[in-house]
Order: sequence, then C-alpha cells, then structure tokens
Amino acid sequence: MTNTTLTAIEGFRVGHAHHLDGPTGCTVVLCPPNTVGGVDQRGGAPGTRETDLLRPLHLVQHVNAVLLAGGSAYGLDAAGGVMRYLEERQIGFHVGVGVVPIVPAAILFDLDVGDPAIRPDAAMGYAACLAASDAPVEEGCVGAGAGARVGKLFGFGFSCKSGLGTALIALDGGIQVAALVAVNAVGDVVDETGRILAGTRQPPEGQTFAGALNILRGMAALPPYPAGTGSNTIIGVIATNAALTKEETNKVAQMAHDGLARAVRPSHTMLDGDTIFALASGTGGPANVSVIGAFAAEAMAEAIRRAVLTATPLAGLPAGREFSG
Repeated sequence: MTNTTLTAIEGFRVGHAHHLDGPTGCTVVLCPPNTVGGVDQRGGAPGTRETDLLRPLHLVQHVNAVLLAGGSAYGLDAAGGVMRYLEERQIGFHVGVGVVPIVPAAILFDLDVGDPAIRPDAAMGYAACLAASDAPVEEGCVGAGAGARVGKLFGFGFSCKSGLGTALIALDGGIQVAALVAVNAVGDVVDETGRILAGTRQPPEGQTFAGALNILRGMAALPPYPAGTGSNTIIGVIATNAALTKEETNKVAQMAHDGLARAVRPSHTMLDGDTIFALASGTGGPANVSVIGAFAAEAMAEAIRRAVLTATPLAGLPAGREFSG
C-alpha cells in the first residue's frame, strides 16, 4: 500500500496511544537526527510546552520529537514519557552529564467528552513512542484525536466527532511536505467549495448543519465567551525533507496556518489555541522556503478535512458525514 501520510518522509515515525473510555490520547512524532524545528501559535487559548526554544535567536536548533495530546494542560504530562523513552536511547541535547531530549508539545481540550478524570500521562506518552513506526499513520479517533470534536456553538448535543488526519504532497526534485493534525474546533470544517463536512448541527433535530458563520452573525453584541465554547484547539505538525534553517522552518509553520484558515470557519479566535509545529529533516536537500510553506498550507487543509472524514461516532457524538450542509 502506498504511504500517503507523514511517515512517507524518510526518518519520521509516528505513534498513537489512547484511552477510548476517556476518550483521550496522545500522538508522538519521532524525528530523524538533526531535524530543525519551528512553531507558530495563534488563537487566544494555547496550551504548549518548549515552544520558546523553537524561535529564532535561541540556542537549540534540533528537535527530537513533537507531542500532540488531549487532556488540556494535564496532557502535557505525557511529554515526560516521551523524554524517558528518548533518554533511554541517549537521544537529546548533550549537556555533559547526559542528554536532555527536546520535546515540544501542544494540547487540546477534551475533558468535556466522556470521563474528565482520564487524561494522557507519562505512561501514555511512553506507550505512544513504543508504538511509533514508519507505517502509514492511522487516522480518525486515535491518539490526540480520540476526544476531539467540532461544531460547539450550540453545545455538546449538536456537535460532531472529529479526530486526527494526515496528508502528504510530493514536489519536484524529491521534496516532500506532509501534515498531521488533531482537529478540535469551535466552528465548522469545510471542503474546497465551502461545503460543511462537520460542524454545529441545527437544533432541535440536529439533522443539518447550521453554519458557524450564520450563528456568529447573531452573536456580535453578546459576551465573547459563550458557555461551552471555550474548549477548542487545532494542533498539528508540518514535516518536510527539505533542508531549512530555523528561521525558515518557523516561516513554514506560519504559512501552514493559511491552510487551517481555509479548512476551518472560524479559526484563530480567542476561544482557540491553534498551534502548528514545523520539522525539517534536511535529507532532501535545499529548497525554496516559500514553496515549502505554500504546500504546507495545502497539506494542512487536506489533513484537517481528513480528520473529520475519517472520524467515527464515539462518546455519543455522531460523525459529520451522517449529515448534510
């Protein structure tokens, strides 16, 4: 089977661990040696770890792994398990007395789906590393996408199950660009034509999509944080085999947000913590950063759409493909 996911890029491995009774989970991207990392965080409600060191002018250049997790801020504990896995293999930033694994992380809020006491922890992060491989990445209600949902403007009962998706784009000269993303948005996920794939369903029957922008039109003069809508985030990773500097890798992360905005309406609100990491292994040789960024946006949009198209009903939430726009 042809691999059209992030792990088609040589050296990257992806692993999931989840607890479907939560439901919640985490996903780890293990990087090949000398992978340069960057990040771009938008939205008003982020939950992140080790993002400052990815910015230009800071010492550390290379990233050993990236963790995406559910569980809100509690889920950042899973990064400890990823660090233990890497330390056991002497992978990390050498500090004389050992190594410090570089593991940036971002979380999404899924405590309101199922049992809020079940959260990703260090054991789950370690398990995700043990499960990591270069096989095609499993999509849907797995890993960090296990507890994800979209379309929250009318509350839990009128939202849709979402999940995790990935997409790969091959460019001329052997350059590859891929995205992997867990989608937990307040609004709608739409296709290239603007048709809603998953989102807020229209009360009282809930058999059609209401349209997030239609709903928001009537909320302009209301308080900015309606109950039940402040628990959203899209967290993801762009990976490429292009050789990029740290500055260029950060630019790719920035440009990838354009794809998020194409596929999600609305995006980057005060109710979101949208965060995208970028990873460049360099094995494919030099590349034009503007081209890599342009296709990072395309891959991100496609991965977001796949996150809802591959999602299945879970925790009392239906999949978006069961309804019409």
